[in-house]
Amino acid sequence: MNRDVIITCAVTGAGDTVGRSPHVPVTPAQIASDAIAAARAGAAVVHIHVRDPETGSPSRAVELYRETVTLIRDSGVDVVLNLTAGMGGDLVIDAEDPLKPIDGTDLVNALERLPHVEELLPDICTLDCGSLNFGEGNQLYISTPDMLRTGARRVQELGVKPELEIFDTGQLWFATVLVEEGLIDAPALFQLCMGIPYGAPADPGVLAAEVNLLPEGANFASFAIGRDQLPWVAQSVLAGGHARVGLEDNLYLSRGVKATNEQLTERAVEIVQNLGASVATPDRAREILGLKERTGA
Repeated sequence: MNRDVIITCAVTGAGDTVGRSPHVPVTPAQIASDAIAAARAGAAVVHIHVRDPETGSPSRAVELYRETVTLIRDSGVDVVLNLTAGMGGDLVIDAEDPLKPIDGTDLVNALERLPHVEELLPDICTLDCGSLNFGEGNQLYISTPDMLRTGARRVQELGVKPELEIFDTGQLWFATVLVEEGLIDAPALFQLCMGIPYGAPADPGVLAAEVNLLPEGANFASFAIGRDQLPWVAQSVLAGGHARVGLEDNLYLSRGVKATNEQLTERAVEIVQNLGASVATPDRAREILGLKERTGA
């Protein structure tokens, strides 16, 4: 397999994982340190969320992104920065009064999800391409077509590459519409997210179907959560894509063994190389993804 594979490390996410592993980074310094370690281990891209340093809860605070990004950029370690822009889409409803949001709701409009992107101008930011029943209970993730068009247009104006997050096939359908409407610059970048309840299951047949629906010339990566994460590195590469690992999606290196982001990245590197592919450097990743060069960042 003679091609270069981009490895992304998603270092912390927004899930309720802090209490389940001592290795999940919380503070900007911890998140930056993990991102730098993952980059040194072979990740060309690091995907960044931030958390409230006091509680470990997910946050949209620009100052936390600023501190984290500054630490990574000042480290001298070359890595492609991918900031989430998906925060602010959570709606938890009262089953008896569905028009009444309850604790856990963090729902803002499309532009209010982007102030950290506007200030920090990362190489990549995510665009979650549809609404979803997010697991059990009454939690939903809200991302409507009009919200997505507004967000895509603003990200395009900023010159940031959107990573189109796809949690189900209908979202992929709509993302291709964004491409057709000229709101996504070529080459489009898709992240096929598998196994998140209740989105697309982590099934090779589903992945193959989604890959077949991608627009011509698009780049894609794919990941699966939990125990499927590391096997899915091989699955994604064999399907022609790139790969993502990290504590956002999985806490274990093997059964009963808690992982670090560095260890998960090292294991992904081994898998890619054992398949006969090469691990892309950050510069090679920029070339593949068509990223705009930045100066003074």
